[in-house]
Amino acid sequence: MAVMETSKPTVEINNLRFTYPGIDGQPPPGSTPLVDRFSLTLNSGDRCLLVGSNGAEKTAILKSWEGKLMADSWKTTILKILGGKHMVEPHMVRVMGRSAFHDTALTSSGDLCYLGGEWRRDVAFAGFEVPIQMDVSAEKMIFGVSGIDPHRRAELMKVLDIDLSWRLHKVSDGQRRRVQICMGLLKPFKVLLLDEITVDLDVLARADLLKFLRKECEERGATIIYATHIFDGLENWPSHLVYVAHGKLQLAMPMEKVRETCNLSLMRTVESWLRKERDEERKRRKERMAMDLKVEGGQVAGDPACAAVRALNNGWAAGRLHSTIAGEENFFLSSNSVLRQ
Repeated sequence: MAVMETSKPTVEINNLRFTYPGIDGQPPPGSTPLVDRFSLTLNSGDRCLLVGSNGAEKTAILKSWEGKLMADSWKTTILKILGGKHMVEPHMVRVMGRSAFHDTALTSSGDLCYLGGEWRRDVAFAGFEVPIQMDVSAEKMIFGVSGIDPHRRAELMKVLDIDLSWRLHKVSDGQRRRVQICMGLLKPFKVLLLDEITVDLDVLARADLLKFLRKECEERGATIIYATHIFDGLENWPSHLVYVAHGKLQLAMPMEKVRETCNLSLMRTVESWLRKERDEERKRRKERMAMDLKVEGGQVAGDPACAAVRALNNGWAAGRLHSTIAGEENFFLSSNSVLRQ
């Protein structure tokens, strides 16, 4: 039985504007906002599908340091902002009427939950995005969380088909992902942010998880925002569809209206949007190259890479002992420029 919607929205994004900060905590001068004029409102029980191309700032809405800027897409940035991982003005992002970043009780209580590719870390002199692997059992991880309803824990273990004898340093990526999802969902959430969380799951695990999440919305009135590129089995799952391109909201409407305006399947509908976006981006790229590349005396001047605005950073690549702008003459944008004189 579906719950009645509350009068107050659970998620409110009001004219969101976001740029990754430089070393001084402020956006680099002249930088273009990663997310600009983004507004969205969702209510209790809504299941929102967040779609866009790679690098479409989906993640930026849901680590602002060198090396992560290019890794996070627009969708991911959006989800991380909603999850309180990036600071914005309190009025721009409200979750259950509270500031997602400033009110830490939202996440500590479990009411606001973000699930993404977070079980990875950067290891100095070893590499980026190294999976967290340790000789510990799934049982110790899952039962190590206190204050959990045993019935909910048992249901999640059944939905995700988790073997408690799994050792995390021996299991596959998909099995490790199941343990991560289970631990993230142990506490009953009110707002759940999912960033490509099902990418490592097989068909059965993904279908059972989506069924469980739908039940959470219909029976408990939870709100879910799910960013993904995999549309199998999602035709009738979302209640709302949001399309992001170039850091701006292009479309946000209930699925019923999407079906009325387009007779294609969900995957073909999104594909048509992304193909149009890609063609427009290719056209803009050619125009930029034509402006940057000028022939002077038989020589090409104005390398597009050099013409781009250089992002402020701390001058060193994480985990390596060399400069991120080595070989360039102008080091004034680096905090440790004195070491290179």
